[in-house]
Amino acid sequence: MGKLSVAALRAVLVVVLAGTVFVQAGMVWALAGGNDPEDGSLPLTPLRVVTILGMVSVQVAVVCVWRLVAMVRRGTVFSHAAFRYVNGVIGAIVAAALAWFTVTALNAPGQRDDPGVTVIMGGIGLAILGVALIVLVLRMLLAQAVARDVEAARMQAELDEVI
Repeated sequence: MGKLSVAALRAVLVVVLAGTVFVQAGMVWALAGGNDPEDGSLPLTPLRVVTILGMVSVQVAVVCVWRLVAMVRRGTVFSHAAFRYVNGVIGAIVAAALAWFTVTALNAPGQRDDPGVTVIMGGIGLAILGVALIVLVLRMLLAQAVARDVEAARMQAELDEVI
């Protein structure tokens, strides 16, 4: 991984992390102020809580990706330590999907006249879960690479003994 791509990825991760903290602060401020609209068309308090929790899942994913990028730069990504961070990314994506499904469920009663919105939102939730499955497949590939790396190191050690 080149220095430019690492720097660009880290810049994006910093912006995403700062953005999620900003959104969380806004949601906490809105919760503390209790300024819900009078018409009660949307349950804003639960939506704000779900938003805060959803931002936590994004932050967990950002931190895990940051750690994985650091491991790539050090050349230690093909180790068992990387699984902790990949599992963290998978868990964060699943948590984000659950938060999205919660938002969909909270929004659904207001969409009785147009249920297509709820169906589309449900489809987006399934797509988020699909991303988790893709990362799970990538985790399996990492497991194979780690196993081959361990086997190669063992074989190299045996070869070194013979020579």
